[in-house]
Amino acid sequence: MAIPQTFIQELLNRVDVVDVVGRYVQLKKGGANLMGLCPFHGEKSPSFSVSPTKQFYHCFGCGANGNAIGFLMEHAGMSFIEAVKDLAQQTGLQVPEEESSPQDRERAAQQRQKQATLTDVLEKAAQAYAKQLKVSPRAVDYLKGRGLSGQIAKTFGLGYAPEGWRSLASVFPDYQDPLLVESGMVIEHEDEKGADGQSKRYDRFRDRIMFPIRNVKGECIGFGGRVLDKGEPKYLNSPETPVFSKGRELYGLFEGRTAIRVAGYALVTEGYMDVVALAQLGFANAVATLGTACTPDHVQKLFRFTDAVVFSFDGDGAGRRAARKALDAALPLATDTRSVKFLFLPAEHDPDSFVRANGEAAFAQCVKEAVPLSRFLIEAASADCDLSSAEGRARMASQARPLWGALPDGALKRQLIGELADAIALDSQDLIQLWQQGGGQRGQPRGGPADPPSRARKRDSDAGATRRAASTPPARRAPGHRRGVASRADRAVGLLLANPLAWDSLSADDHALLAHLEAPHGPVFSWLEGQLHEHGPQPWAALREALRGHEHELFACAQAEQVVMPTEPDAEIQEVQELQEVMTRLRIEHLKAMESEAIALSAQDPRQLDRYREIQALRKALEHKIGDPAV
Repeated sequence: MAIPQTFIQELLNRVDVVDVVGRYVQLKKGGANLMGLCPFHGEKSPSFSVSPTKQFYHCFGCGANGNAIGFLMEHAGMSFIEAVKDLAQQTGLQVPEEESSPQDRERAAQQRQKQATLTDVLEKAAQAYAKQLKVSPRAVDYLKGRGLSGQIAKTFGLGYAPEGWRSLASVFPDYQDPLLVESGMVIEHEDEKGADGQSKRYDRFRDRIMFPIRNVKGECIGFGGRVLDKGEPKYLNSPETPVFSKGRELYGLFEGRTAIRVAGYALVTEGYMDVVALAQLGFANAVATLGTACTPDHVQKLFRFTDAVVFSFDGDGAGRRAARKALDAALPLATDTRSVKFLFLPAEHDPDSFVRANGEAAFAQCVKEAVPLSRFLIEAASADCDLSSAEGRARMASQARPLWGALPDGALKRQLIGELADAIALDSQDLIQLWQQGGGQRGQPRGGPADPPSRARKRDSDAGATRRAASTPPARRAPGHRRGVASRADRAVGLLLANPLAWDSLSADDHALLAHLEAPHGPVFSWLEGQLHEHGPQPWAALREALRGHEHELFACAQAEQVVMPTEPDAEIQEVQELQEVMTRLRIEHLKAMESEAIALSAQDPRQLDRYREIQALRKALEHKIGDPAV
């Protein structure tokens, strides 16, 4: 979806950055600006400034700065398109959707209205449950018995669903309202009729501690309910609704987003109570999956807030099985710039009990010593394999293939092939050839059963000779096209269209930088991000069809055609490496612009000189990294 820059500018002219930031940060008047505690790093004295005249926020402590769109992307973890849509909804503007028919736009508008209405219903229920908690000594005693304070219950909005089949009838004037069923708060039995001839209804949640589930914008989208005494199920979740999907949402992410940035990692636990208890005990960076296995959507959402994730599981068989599912979800997103670890606690402990028994420092040390993804991958590949026998090693080779193949190309993947080959007692090239003969996979060397061994050996020999002869990768061009003077942003467009999987090799900061570029680059990157979120990685042929009618179609196609689509894994690796270098140079250009801005502002604010020096140090470090001070 391409959003015209004219609309972006009109949107920023209409919104007030003070209102946007004020939804998340408590601001107080401080001269011409407003001040508050920075949401991007921990601090005790306010250094976070919001300017109503310049419509700009800036932290003098950590250097975070930007406009209303940037704030939602950085703090709420939204994509560029999500942030624009959120602000447009607040201001009553309609985001241009030129590629959609009027009927599609009308349906989209109705869907947005329905979602807003459902979250209103759920928020009203959450408020009612919170009031019930205050007048239910039994529920309060249960929470106190679990070691929770009133303050932490307030932070997470905990509540109590009272006993009785129709308690919500006293909250909502019309208990027959279809929205109560659609939101998941009420269950309706159409085959059972009451005395009034209407289908029988009753509350889904009864006599349970209630945990409101919020999206990254802070809207209530569902609930988790826990029994106070014995009963089944112990935990009951809201059903799938238009606003709630267990496979995409994480409990505690809204409440813990700032703590995740401060701690530098997200801790994924198994239950609601773990999240709340850990927040009280000093680990407010914890989140939990919602009664389902970890999914790639969960992992992708976490990587919007941090580049480090630690999964915490019980050390029993069930915990190991859950960890294996988390491994499968994390592998396609485990780029060289990200860290994924697995923490296994003793069988008698969950995170809450472990911290209470051993202290914060002991738990922090366990997190530090958690099993890296690379080691857990090898452990998973060798499960149930007797490595002292040829048969066991052969089985490990078979089990390792899909795990290794799921990793994105990079240094981690290249190192792991060597470690796996050592464990299997094969040479790395022999192992790759073995996997080739079993059928090609994306990210693995192609060969396959259709290639006779002699032809495969000749192809591999020719490819190796070519790589050894070339001191630098040649510029790859599509036949029949002459290459003009292309900018670094042009090249990034071409590389990402040719290899969309490389998008996940970039950090959240890289995504934001690309989306904020001026047209045509920014709109193309935003469109590509939308395609990846909705459809996943697609080959160029599919992307080419999706581009038809796009306002920057010709530009995007011209850049993609400058890149020969990879047919060998080394070509993909080279293009990812080239993309990383292009991004480094784009970041350097961005930092130079920020330096100029800081110098310009220093006449009114001398503290900008310190910011200038910090930015300059970052730029020089990047220049040193690529060995080219004259970028």
